[in-house]
Amino acid sequence: MFLFEIKRTKMKIGIVIHGPEVIDSGQAEKVLEKLSRLGEVEAKLGGTMGKTAVLDAGLEGRIDIRDHQKPSACIESFFENSYLVCLINRGKTLETGKTFGKIVCSHLREPEKKPLFQIEYSETSVTGFQGNVCGMLVPLNSKGRECLEKVSEKLCIPAETKPLSYPQTGSIFTEKCPKTGKTRIFRKLSGVFPGENILINGIVIGRANSPEVKIVSENGFITTIEGGIIKEHGLEKLHCYEKKEPVDLENAWIKSGSVRRSAPSHQKLSKPMPKTVDLKPTPLNGAGKVVLIDHAAEHSFELADGAQLAVTVGDDTTAIAGDILYRLGIPILGITDGDCDDLADRTEIFPGSLILRLAAGNDDIVGKKLRQELFDGQISAVFEDIPALKEEVLRLAEPETEAIFEY
Repeated sequence: MFLFEIKRTKMKIGIVIHGPEVIDSGQAEKVLEKLSRLGEVEAKLGGTMGKTAVLDAGLEGRIDIRDHQKPSACIESFFENSYLVCLINRGKTLETGKTFGKIVCSHLREPEKKPLFQIEYSETSVTGFQGNVCGMLVPLNSKGRECLEKVSEKLCIPAETKPLSYPQTGSIFTEKCPKTGKTRIFRKLSGVFPGENILINGIVIGRANSPEVKIVSENGFITTIEGGIIKEHGLEKLHCYEKKEPVDLENAWIKSGSVRRSAPSHQKLSKPMPKTVDLKPTPLNGAGKVVLIDHAAEHSFELADGAQLAVTVGDDTTAIAGDILYRLGIPILGITDGDCDDLADRTEIFPGSLILRLAAGNDDIVGKKLRQELFDGQISAVFEDIPALKEEVLRLAEPETEAIFEY
């Protein structure tokens, strides 16, 4: 009955796209085209680097990138007015991709409300299904089985018949230390490869040396990375230096590896940004909004809304935020000191930007000084004279400046 209704009335299909990799590969666009033959398709995306991939692919008219929502929130919004919801992902392996699907489902309030699928295009081929394939259709609830065969046929990928079990168990557990009385939280990571960076809330706090990694915290402070090496300076940033702010490890955003593992397809590289953006730098004269992006590159789209200039603090932040803002036509004034974790490559910087290279260990110090003295402790402000602001930044950073790069 369900399939007959879809065919007859063109039921609405909600698609949630996670991460840039499935967009860069061209697979997300193919899913949109194929499922549009089955019903009326609406697509949303969560995650900053996914937004840059959407712009690179020229899909901003087909995929909604206005909101900054987690995949589970996007799914629940589609549950209200869709008859079928699909989560598209491209994991490092099929198993890590399916683990991601379990985690997303564990956050749903009513996971059985509508038929829900995961379309997993792993970066390694899947064997055992009439040869090697790179995609798998996975039902995420029991209702998904109602239309499993039809969706599998439309997408031309095999399907698993058994829904994933959820919520995920064993990834987070707590205990009270008998000696100190402090509450310890253990969070196990999945899909980690040795040598990868480990990030919490966008900040690199260590590097994995094993595929089995657990992060341990006591009363909100990270103490150990089992299967990895801690980066002390990263922990200082995470806990806000002398403020020593605790972190909710259970609900923190954690990932391993780089922020964007893939590159746009060859055909799309000739269009680096939306046609509405002119590559010629706009003279920064007079008043305008300036934002301070300090180790929060993943929120660059939202932070830079309406800005004429962005001051970025940190090597990776400058690379990632600069690449994002390049697509929006916003120049940056970057504060770096050579401490780069290589979270992104193939990045672009908008013409008219300046990058300062400071003596080692000084980007955070200068960034803090800029926030206090120029931004009154805030992350954005309207300045009457932007060129004068740039000169003031250069003056404050001058004692530690080793080089200046112009774009």
